[in-house]
Amino acid sequence: MQYRTIIKILGQLVALFSITMIPPALVSLIYKDGGGVPFVLAFVFSIIIGLIAYYPNRKQRGDLKAREGFLIVVLFWLVLGSFGSLPLIFLEEPNLSIADSVFESFSGLTTTGATVLTGIEYLPKAILFYRQQLQWLGGMGIIVLAVAVLPMLGVGGMQLYRAETPGPVKDSKMTPRIADTAKHLWYIYVSLTAACTLAYWAAGMNWFDAICHAFSTIAIGGFSTYDASIGHFNSPLINIICVAFLLIAAVNFSLHYAAVANKNFRVYWRDPELKVFLFIQTCLVLLCFFVLTSAGIYTSTDQAFDQALFQAVSISTTAGFATDSFSQWPLFLPILLIFSSFIGGCAGSTGGGMKVVRVFLLYLQGIRELNRLVHPRAIYSIKLGRKALPDKVVEAVWGFFSAYALVFVIIMLCLLATGMDNITAFSATAACLNNLGPGLGDVAAHFGDITDTAKWILTLAMVFGRLEIFTLLVLFTPTFWRG
Repeated sequence: MQYRTIIKILGQLVALFSITMIPPALVSLIYKDGGGVPFVLAFVFSIIIGLIAYYPNRKQRGDLKAREGFLIVVLFWLVLGSFGSLPLIFLEEPNLSIADSVFESFSGLTTTGATVLTGIEYLPKAILFYRQQLQWLGGMGIIVLAVAVLPMLGVGGMQLYRAETPGPVKDSKMTPRIADTAKHLWYIYVSLTAACTLAYWAAGMNWFDAICHAFSTIAIGGFSTYDASIGHFNSPLINIICVAFLLIAAVNFSLHYAAVANKNFRVYWRDPELKVFLFIQTCLVLLCFFVLTSAGIYTSTDQAFDQALFQAVSISTTAGFATDSFSQWPLFLPILLIFSSFIGGCAGSTGGGMKVVRVFLLYLQGIRELNRLVHPRAIYSIKLGRKALPDKVVEAVWGFFSAYALVFVIIMLCLLATGMDNITAFSATAACLNNLGPGLGDVAAHFGDITDTAKWILTLAMVFGRLEIFTLLVLFTPTFWRG
C-alpha cells in the first residue's frame, strides 16, 4: 500500500477543497450578513493542513492499484466531510455541537439532505449558500472532478473512477480517456444547473434562491433555504420545474452524454433502465393521487395531483424536497414512498438508493428462478434490453442487495439501542442509507432532537449509502489489507 502517495493525494484534495470556502465568504460580503469569518478561518485551516500533508510527500510517484483507489475514495469522503464541518463548528450563531456540524456537513456532501437546523431562513446567507454548494459538489462526486485533475499531477484516475461511479457497471467509459469522461460529466452537470437556475428565476424565485435550489435539485440533495422547503414558494409552476429537473438528474448521465454527443435523443428510449424508472414514477404518482383524492386530503383534484406528483418524485428519486408534510398523509403513502427511495434513481445519476437497474435485475432473476421451477433443465439468460448479462453481474447484484440489507439491519438495531422508537429508527436509517433526507416520527421535520450517538451512526449510514456499501465495506475485509 503506497501510504505516502495516498497522503500526498489527500493533501492536494484538501487544499483544493479549501477553495470552496471562498464563494460563501464572498456571498457574506455581498449581503453583509456577518457570516464570512468562519469560512475565512476554515479556508486558512484547510489549506495549511493540505499543504502539510502534501509537501513532504510531493515527490512520491506510482500507479495506483484498485486497493489504493478504494482507500482514497473512502478517506476522501471522510476527510472532506470532516473539513466541510469546520465553518459550522466556527459559527457563533447558531452554536452547533461537533456532532451537529459533522452531521450537517456529511448530509450535504453525500446529498442526503437531512438537517439538524431549524429557522433556516434566518441564518446568514453565507451559511445557506454553503449548505447548497456542499450538495452540488457532492452530487456528481468531487472525486470525478479530481479524476480530471489528477492525471495532470501524474496520478492515474481509473481506480478512483471505478470506486466512485454509482451503479453496477463500473467499466463502461463514455470517452477513451478517463479525464475526458470526468470533464464531459461536469460539462453536462454545470449546463443542467444553469438551465435549472434560469427556470427557477423565470418562475418567480430571486437569483439567490434560484441558484441555491438549482444546486440541490441537480444534485438530488434536498437542502433548501427555507424550513418549508419548496413549499415556501407555494407555486405549482416551481413544483413542476423541480419535478422535471429531478427526473432529468435521476437519469444515467452517460445517456445525457450520448444524446448530446450523437445529437440523437433516441438513446433514451432504447435504455431499458430508463423505461423501468419512468414506469415506477408513473405508478407512484397515480397511486398517491388516487389515495389522496379518495381520502379527501386536499380540496381540489388539481391540488391533490400537484402534491402527489411532487412528493412521489421528490421522495422516490431521494431528493427529499417537501411542499407539504407527507408524514401527515394516510400512513400507507409515507411508508410506500420511503420504500420507493430504496430503488432511487438510475445508475450513473446523482440519485441515491440501490439504483433502478439493480432492482430490475433482481426482479428478472426472480422470474428466472420461477421459470426454472417449472422447467428445471431449461437454460434461461437474463437480458437487459437485447443484451444477455453474464451471471457474474447478477451475482454481484445479489451480493450488493444482501450487503445493503445487512448494513440496514445493523444500523437500525444500533439506533434502536440508543432509545429511538421503531418508526423513527426505520425511517431515519432509510433516509440516511438511501441519501433521502426526511423521515417519519421524530425525524419528520429535522434530525436536531435525536441523540449525538444516533447522529454519528446516521453519518456513517450516509457514507455507506453514498459509496454504495461495497466501497466502504471492502475496507473491513482482512483480504484487502493482506493483498
